[in-house]
Amino acid sequence: MKIGEAQEIYREQIRAYQKEKSSISKQLQNLRRRMEIRPEEKEQCATEAATLELTLEALDEKQDEYQEYLSRLTETYCTYWNAAVADQQADASEEYAEDMAKVMEVARRIMRGDIVPASDEKKLMEYSEEMYQTAKSVGAMVRRQKREKHKSLWGDEEEKQYPDPREAAENAEAPGDGPAVVDASSVAAGVSAEG
Repeated sequence: MKIGEAQEIYREQIRAYQKEKSSISKQLQNLRRRMEIRPEEKEQCATEAATLELTLEALDEKQDEYQEYLSRLTETYCTYWNAAVADQQADASEEYAEDMAKVMEVARRIMRGDIVPASDEKKLMEYSEEMYQTAKSVGAMVRRQKREKHKSLWGDEEEKQYPDPREAAENAEAPGDGPAVVDASSVAAGVSAEG
């Protein structure tokens, strides 16, 4: 099962259990009021109240189990998310370092008086107008009879595609087997049947 699917299932279970617990709590409050108003029904109501309290405890235990597993899912989700983001950041840092080396090489070539493609000059200018102006000034002062002509350092660059961190995290496999999905009303009915 994928993490995203598992998170939805267990979140829905927690909501259902919360709703069931709320309903039973209201029944228990009503029962306690009835015990105060009608003392003659106190014994019968006490038995019924004990059953409702046991039901609430059973629902709490199961909800806690779901919540604990949902927390594990969230930790795993974050791990996959962070791994996807770290890959993107590592590539971006590597590309930045490569671009910086290229910018510096273009500036060096211009300073030597060599001919560089206009696209490379433009990249240097976009990076640093000051560095570009300095390189052009130094290059103009250097008079060489034979100037080298260079091809672009950037060439045809391809845009890298990265996976969406959210998609990567949601589509990763959920850790281990989660707790069995049991309907809240079934847990409540099971306690009532035992009592």
